[in-house]
Amino acid sequence: MTQPEYILWTKIRRKQIEGLRFRRQYSVDAFVIDFYCPEVRLAIEIDGESHTRPEMQEYDAEREEIIKKYGISFVRITNEEVNNYLNDTLEKIREASRKKKINSANTFPLVKGKTQKGSTIQDKK
Repeated sequence: MTQPEYILWTKIRRKQIEGLRFRRQYSVDAFVIDFYCPEVRLAIEIDGESHTRPEMQEYDAEREEIIKKYGISFVRITNEEVNNYLNDTLEKIREASRKKKINSANTFPLVKGKTQKGSTIQDKK
């Protein structure tokens, strides 16, 4: 874990952001996301200096598009933002989390016995 990742992790773990649980180094498809909140499908990526190179930006964009197909949104943060503007960075994550909470509360509510596609949900016994 890089220093900026560690700094951010200490501020988002243990439900410190909007009462949401974030996981670190979370796998989606063939990729690993720096931090992820399954409840609102929010990914946080911390980008170091290497991510400014054109070939890396292209790779990041392709990777993000694949992951977005799973309904996951991204917040991209630079090392500089974490190191120099931590409070603003945390507010950026809070805003994205709030927005995702609102959107997830208003989309596809499940009714007991039915899934979004109409198949039956089995009760665990």
